[in-house]
Amino acid sequence: MNPEQNPWKTLGSRVVYRNPWITVREDEVIRPDGLPGIYGVVETRIAAGVLALTPEMELCLVGQYRYPMNEYSWEIIEGGTEGAESPLDAIRRELREEAGLEAARWTQIAGGLHMTNCHSSERACLFTATGLTDVGADPDGTEVLALRRVPFNDAVRMVMDGEIRDALSVMGILLLERRLREGLLP
Repeated sequence: MNPEQNPWKTLGSRVVYRNPWITVREDEVIRPDGLPGIYGVVETRIAAGVLALTPEMELCLVGQYRYPMNEYSWEIIEGGTEGAESPLDAIRRELREEAGLEAARWTQIAGGLHMTNCHSSERACLFTATGLTDVGADPDGTEVLALRRVPFNDAVRMVMDGEIRDALSVMGILLLERRLREGLLP
């Protein structure tokens, strides 16, 4: 059998939980070893993150308490799509809400990223934003946010030292660092 072919057979599927942000699906399956089983899948909206950079190459980070992890987290600005909203429109909205910023220039640096593909269908996109203008933050009621602007090289160090652990932030910062080093982005 070709290892890239799907070895799973889905016999049935049912939604076991749903709220405005996630759907949990339980699939009745035949496993690759031929035995019957179940597979739980968390379905979410498309996630987007932005590496918002000042002319001085400072990265805008947001700090917030993350309930599922029971800890405080420094991250790039992130959010999910709403309805038929595109990832770019979603992250523009999040940049305005969380950091009070609008950007003149946007560049997508990654798309279709699999966030936790062992149990979730979540995909994510990453953008850079430059030409920032302050318009005033308006976070939603679930967020108590702190904002920091750190030199980009310090953000890379924070990733390497384990101070930034959010997966989308780690991916974005390291991808941008590599692209900047290779001269692939201005």
